[in-house]
Amino acid sequence: MKLINQLSKETGIPIGTIRFYEKSGLIKGEKKPEIKTNNYLYYGDEVIDKLRFIQMAKAVGFTLNEIKEVVDAWYRKAISKKAQVDVLSKKLLQIDKKIQELNAMKRQIAVCIQNIEKR
Repeated sequence: MKLINQLSKETGIPIGTIRFYEKSGLIKGEKKPEIKTNNYLYYGDEVIDKLRFIQMAKAVGFTLNEIKEVVDAWYRKAISKKAQVDVLSKKLLQIDKKIQELNAMKRQIAVCIQNIEKR
């Protein structure tokens, strides 16, 4: 079991971010029942795994709300392979749509540049 500062050092995630994830319900620390003198929360190795999962999911474009919907089930392997594929396929469709939107914006900006240069 690790304190939040140890967790932060091990994962490279700032303490404020870890606290935010905890307030958001993405991870959970626990108090040691034998320690009555402080309110320190301790984190097990499963929290480190979840934090790494969250960082990976964020890196590929998932929002925290999307991550929150699946992190516990995914981590416990309580989500079927089909459901995992469905989640990832849905994200791919969202990315493709965003790429189309960005390409349309790119074309519009190129037209604006051409119009400015013609003046």
